[in-house]
Amino acid sequence: MRHDRVVLATALAIAAFVGPVTTLGAGIETLLMPGKVSAAHAKLESECTQCHDRADRAKQAELCMACHKEVGADVRAHTGFHGRLPGIDTAQCKACHSEHLGRGADIVKLNKPAFDHSRTDFVLAGAHASAACAECHQTGKKFREAPGACFDCHRNDDPHAGKFGKDCGACHAVASWSNAKFDHGKTKFALHDKHQQVPCQGCHFGKRYTGTPMLCVSCHAPDDVHAGSRGADCASCHNAAGWKTNKFDHSKTKFPLTGAHTSIDCKVCHKTANIKDPLPTDCAGCHRSEDAHANRLGDGCEKCHSASAWKPTNFDHTRDGKYELLGSHVRLGCHVCHTAPVTEQKLGTNCNDCHRTRDVHSGRLGTDCARCHGTETWRKDVAFDHDLTNFTLVGLHVAVPCHQCHTTPSYKGAPKGCNDCHQRDDRHKGSLGKECETCHSPNGWGIWEFDHAKTGFPLLGAHVRATCEGCHKQPPDVVKLAGDCASCHTQDDVHLGQFGRQCQRCHNASTFKGARLQ
Repeated sequence: MRHDRVVLATALAIAAFVGPVTTLGAGIETLLMPGKVSAAHAKLESECTQCHDRADRAKQAELCMACHKEVGADVRAHTGFHGRLPGIDTAQCKACHSEHLGRGADIVKLNKPAFDHSRTDFVLAGAHASAACAECHQTGKKFREAPGACFDCHRNDDPHAGKFGKDCGACHAVASWSNAKFDHGKTKFALHDKHQQVPCQGCHFGKRYTGTPMLCVSCHAPDDVHAGSRGADCASCHNAAGWKTNKFDHSKTKFPLTGAHTSIDCKVCHKTANIKDPLPTDCAGCHRSEDAHANRLGDGCEKCHSASAWKPTNFDHTRDGKYELLGSHVRLGCHVCHTAPVTEQKLGTNCNDCHRTRDVHSGRLGTDCARCHGTETWRKDVAFDHDLTNFTLVGLHVAVPCHQCHTTPSYKGAPKGCNDCHQRDDRHKGSLGKECETCHSPNGWGIWEFDHAKTGFPLLGAHVRATCEGCHKQPPDVVKLAGDCASCHTQDDVHLGQFGRQCQRCHNASTFKGARLQ
């Protein structure tokens, strides 16, 4: 109590000094307040009772809402931001809005990035969640004054120009304008299939929604490939899924669609606007330009091909062509043999009929090529049996290429004697004659079986190592050698013939040295 008296006395003294007695109450409160109020409340600073009740401090919140009537209404109705605050019925405004902090103090303390808009009457959903505050809350206006109806903000975005009213939410979602939920099925024109993908303005030109035509041709006249020749009832053949998806039954015409014909577009065949114009019904009538045979095989394409695809064909050359295709013939294109229309060209079935120009024998071996050659290739599939000729192939002759002996395409007149082909290989230089086979085997020159003992002159001693041509300087049928030593060794006779020609009396066949005297 003593402290209060001191404060009061001091205040009275100051009041007496600064002004008349009539301002005593206001002056004392002003002097006692903890600081200047904010600029928003500056006009109330001299009247503390506007905000403070000296008798009941708990009534301060009521005094605040007496001025801020809109906030008070929110609190009482539990609407708006303040009305949704936890414990708002007993809360004091000063718990959030502190005063007497100076003229420039921020008593609102609004943290925009952290503000929870879900506690207001307008929850941010869809595209609104990413909108900037300034897009809705205009400068100079209270936040609570921001409009809450779609049309208030999106009047300029309304493509309907207000003709559908202001309740945008009846059709559109907050995620985007394009996600409309308008039920067109409740109108006289329900949207099916591709019509559901068409934007509203695609049919409602100039934002006109009444009196929109409902006939197909009203919208699709430019798309009518029939140029009106089929009438205005497009739905009799087509549906809303697409022009190509139609219910026209072509099987009731003179040309039922089968195979690949079922998937082609109408205008591929019906090239004129009038679908009633006559069209050919035979394959060649439409596919002549695609005929790989250049009409050589006639117009009856269906004899070989099906309506599903050109390949594979069902033509059986053995059955239908009376000629079985074998070997490399299977891979040949039709036009390789059929060089002219089949009605004008009659092909033979003999090899020589087609391959005459490739006959390396120039016809000298006849026309029946199949006797030697197969149908796969000329060279690899040769079946000629040389054993049936006058020269059987044995030994190394089997591996010799034909052309090495047969130097002319006629394959006739080839030499048969060994020396005829092997004269250059004769190491005897003809000194032993031309009958090579008497000594040598056809399996190789090194394999020979001549028995010199059967000639009357067995090879003994050093004679075993002598070469044939060492003694046989000329062929045996030209010069027949004598069997005595002197016939060959006259030049080696150191006795100069004084002891005769019978050298073997003193010498042996191994060496002239070491003679034995008798």
